[in-house]
Amino acid sequence: MNPSGGAVGRRVAGIPDPDEHLLEQILSRANLSQAWRQVLANRGAPGVNNMPIDDFIAFAQKHWVEIRSSIFAGTYKPLPVKRVEIPKATGGTRPLGVPAVLDRLIQQAIAQVLFPIFDPGFSETSFGFRKGLSAHDAVYQVRHYIREGYRVAVDADLAKFFDTVEHDVLMNRVSRKVRDKRVLKLIGAYLRAGVMIDGRLHETRKGVPQGGQLSPMLSNILLDELDKELEGRSHRFARYADDFVILVKSRRAGERVMASITQFLEKKLKLKVNQEKSKVAHTNEITFLGFAFSGAKICWSDKAFVRYKQRIKELTGRSWGVSMEYRLFKLAEYLRGWMGYFGKSELYRPIPEIDHWLRRRVRMCYWKQWRYCRTKVRELTKLGTFLRTAISVGLSRKGPWRLSHTLATQSGMTNQWLKDQGLLSVKDLWVNIHYPATAR
Repeated sequence: MNPSGGAVGRRVAGIPDPDEHLLEQILSRANLSQAWRQVLANRGAPGVNNMPIDDFIAFAQKHWVEIRSSIFAGTYKPLPVKRVEIPKATGGTRPLGVPAVLDRLIQQAIAQVLFPIFDPGFSETSFGFRKGLSAHDAVYQVRHYIREGYRVAVDADLAKFFDTVEHDVLMNRVSRKVRDKRVLKLIGAYLRAGVMIDGRLHETRKGVPQGGQLSPMLSNILLDELDKELEGRSHRFARYADDFVILVKSRRAGERVMASITQFLEKKLKLKVNQEKSKVAHTNEITFLGFAFSGAKICWSDKAFVRYKQRIKELTGRSWGVSMEYRLFKLAEYLRGWMGYFGKSELYRPIPEIDHWLRRRVRMCYWKQWRYCRTKVRELTKLGTFLRTAISVGLSRKGPWRLSHTLATQSGMTNQWLKDQGLLSVKDLWVNIHYPATAR
């Protein structure tokens, strides 16, 4: 007999046994304490009941006993999630559901118990919402296949995936490993909790609301069947949540794979493929998780870069009435975040030009803030610009953008001076990502 098999093996490995009482494990003091620490660390906005996270402990001390009893009795009803729109890094917005703090706690407690049951069986090419894996890993996986000669991509787009998941199809997959009917009923209650949009309650007969602690795991449970299908056909692919790309060697093979996978998704998983956004194309013509591919190199997509420039223009807008100290703080915050993700781009060529444009935007802000001619002349001469040069530019009637690119402004507001004020260099951030030893 295999000593690692069965209930004993699962207990030794620390994996909850789906044949045992999962709801008791979910509502155990130790699991709830761990879940609360995670919810507290994540913070987040209040849900539909407007209860801030800092008020939850007092609420729980009064009501937890009856809440726990209602969960065991199967009568607990989660609150609807509050729908908000958040900006995407690549532009546009996506809907996000904000559950109430209590429901975030319970969902986190469920996820902590179910994750060890499901995750070991997930595909190695599934990178979304899994410990130790990231979107970058998925992009690197695609690059690996490109380097192996798979230069044609099957880029299938799932239309509004999180809004169109069939509950019955999903729960059928969950029930294959979770046999505690009380847990299944509780998960079903969260799927049907509804969503509040602009103060109006909308039923959720389909879909998994984005933003809840359960939705990442549930999406992986459903799409794991897609992963297994692709593995069974020996396809090269990478998936991050509902974004996936399959790599083949010819367009003819790509067309064949697109047709068969579309049929599988729509017939077997009841998902809808967006035909307008889906395509079979050379890998140089696709984007994946905000990145594009130039040959076998990773680079940020045009759409992501357009959004970057829009945001920089907002942060360096001449009409934004904030101090330069605060403006540079917000710029640094955004640049660190953007480069932390898109700085994985392997193309150095555009980096110097981006830095040059960024410094010019900031010089323009200083020029606008100085406002009066005498102030401009005084500040420039203080920074080392020759008086005659400073006067000629200070008296000019040209706009701040044009004057930010003159000898006078650049000899005064030097690159080093801007750095000393707190302006980050995109080049330095890129080098630190790709050559950390050199950067030190």
